[in-house]
Amino acid sequence: MRAIRRGTQGAAVAVIRGILIDLGLLANQTADAQANEDSQSYDETVEQAVRLFQQDRGLSVDGIVGDETWRALDSARWRLGQRTLRHVRSAPMHGDDVHQLQERLLEMGYDVGRTDGIYGVRTARAVAQFQREVGLGSDGECGPATTAALHRLGRKVVGGRPQLLRETEACRAAGPALFGKRIVIDPGHGGPDPGVIVQDGPERRTEDAIVFDIAHRLEGRLTAAGMRVHLTRGPSTETYLANAERAAFANDLGADLFVSIHLDGHSNPAARGVATYHYGSATSGATSTVGERLAALFQREIVVRAGLDDCRTHAKSWDLLRMTWMPAVRVDLGYLTSPSDRALLITPDFRDRLVEAMMAAIQRLYFPIESDVATGSFDVTRLRALLPATVAAAP
Repeated sequence: MRAIRRGTQGAAVAVIRGILIDLGLLANQTADAQANEDSQSYDETVEQAVRLFQQDRGLSVDGIVGDETWRALDSARWRLGQRTLRHVRSAPMHGDDVHQLQERLLEMGYDVGRTDGIYGVRTARAVAQFQREVGLGSDGECGPATTAALHRLGRKVVGGRPQLLRETEACRAAGPALFGKRIVIDPGHGGPDPGVIVQDGPERRTEDAIVFDIAHRLEGRLTAAGMRVHLTRGPSTETYLANAERAAFANDLGADLFVSIHLDGHSNPAARGVATYHYGSATSGATSTVGERLAALFQREIVVRAGLDDCRTHAKSWDLLRMTWMPAVRVDLGYLTSPSDRALLITPDFRDRLVEAMMAAIQRLYFPIESDVATGSFDVTRLRALLPATVAAAP
């Protein structure tokens, strides 16, 4: 869709205003002629309301309604029971009502995967299983009868959030060895989208080229450690996938981990440092527990080993993190617009240090908590050809 921003007029703005009013983020207008005219104008008050919405939903806060913000606004309109939910392969239903359904099913012990607000095949299967157990027709659709049954029955799972328990157990059961595990490495941007661009003297530095080189180095090191590694794109400028397509690529492969590599940029050249993101939403309370831990490991290892400023970890509900079914992180390895960060990022030795930090974080994720090691202390060269039978001795 065409991005809608301050100054835009039309029916689409009226729809956005209506959603923001329903959410309590924008005051309602009186029904006079001026108010009717204002209802189709994207002014400063609308922009501020959109920024509040984006911040609350874990989106990029820019006050612009692009594809991702529009999907989040459209999702926010729905509450469980307001419509019949069903799995449509070509155009999956999404919304806050789907998220509420997934949370309810998880509390009752049904496996819907990640609570991503998308009515996919796993959610439909969980609904069908629930319907069979309560004596309803098991069509996998959540209509009035199924919704009423969900509200009547109590919670089954105890001892912690169900998704936390399931993710943590899956990570523990995978064992400490990297050997045989499948990881998708996503070099950001590519194709017609080069990302951040900086003219550095006679050299033109682009984000997509630098992150691909780092991803390629990481691919080689992890392959040598026995992991099955897949990149979402190659070095060609013709290669490009949207974020939802990158997530689908990882899901179709059945990946164990997803790591997206980016650089940042800002108009202020003093902005610098590394930040890491994982799936999470303050509004719904949804999070990827293992993804959050992996993000913390990435952040700490990179800060200690590479010496970049610590811009901390953050929960976001970007499509790239929300739509992946496995633990996923996005790491922004410094600001290309920062002279100090850029001077480091263009050197091969520094890129190797970044790769070593990411390798250490990935391996530490699979170590049992009692066998974990101090940040910066794990020797990643010991990961070469390390097989499951010997990895337990690695720390």
